[in-house]
Amino acid sequence: MKVVALAGGVGGAKLADGIARILPPEDVTIIVNTGDDFEHLGLTICPDLDTVLYRLAGVANDETGWGRAGESWRTITEVAALGGPDWFRLGDLDLATHLMRTHMLREGESLTAVTHHLCQKLGIQVSVLPMSNQPAPTQIQSGDTVYPFQTWFVQEKWQPPITRVLLPEDVRATRSVIRAFETADLVLIAPSNPFVSIDPILNVYPIRALLMDLPQAVIAVSPIVGGQAVKGPAAKMMQELGLPHTSRAVAEYYDELIDGFVYDVQDAGSCDGLAVETRCLDTMMYTAEDRTRLAQEIIEFAEVLLKD
Repeated sequence: MKVVALAGGVGGAKLADGIARILPPEDVTIIVNTGDDFEHLGLTICPDLDTVLYRLAGVANDETGWGRAGESWRTITEVAALGGPDWFRLGDLDLATHLMRTHMLREGESLTAVTHHLCQKLGIQVSVLPMSNQPAPTQIQSGDTVYPFQTWFVQEKWQPPITRVLLPEDVRATRSVIRAFETADLVLIAPSNPFVSIDPILNVYPIRALLMDLPQAVIAVSPIVGGQAVKGPAAKMMQELGLPHTSRAVAEYYDELIDGFVYDVQDAGSCDGLAVETRCLDTMMYTAEDRTRLAQEIIEFAEVLLKD
């Protein structure tokens, strides 16, 4: 089974790791949101890509879900002492990734090529692809103010209420991304924020159309458990956008894009009667064993859909 997973954030990275643990690496492609990429202190920062890479490489910080394990902060502490911006915390180990990425991009390499290089050096065998080689900055509108995503998310601690998410209109997928969809049997939409992790990927031309037409099955996993986001602002955003902050609302938001929907046992029965097939599973991924178990259960669900 050829599987493509759309991922962003901590939940996306964890499910990507689970899938990578149970399937042959040549059968797995992770397409990662780059809408939250930005330049900071002269470096190209790709937070979602790095969260996925560090998790797949086994070097992620398990306490935060993002960043590197065993991190230190001497450089950014000194940056602050010298009067520089320290609102976006860059660890010393993490800086090596940003330095190498920025160097290679300035040497003329594409973001796809740089990501492939980093995967090789980190010992990652599955294919990890940025959604595009073009910059695709997500912006957050709050009333009359428009924030660059990381300003809203990190500097403002995602507190300004959201009016809408602004996505660029002219971003195109790479040939590698298109080829992954063309060969996919299954597409998994990870338990990532639908609005700022998954929508930016779907907005890249022609990914939404490919998702509708090509894979035999598309399964989404809810990032909402018991009315709350497992991590991050998804539930708050749903409320501010006038949506119920429930798993069912996530399934209805994806609507005709999906053939199957996975939601958590804490919400058992809440997705009865949906127009798509559902599975109620324990979706919490605290450990590597949890990630492996959930991935296996989702693949078993997919096998049922593919037989139908």
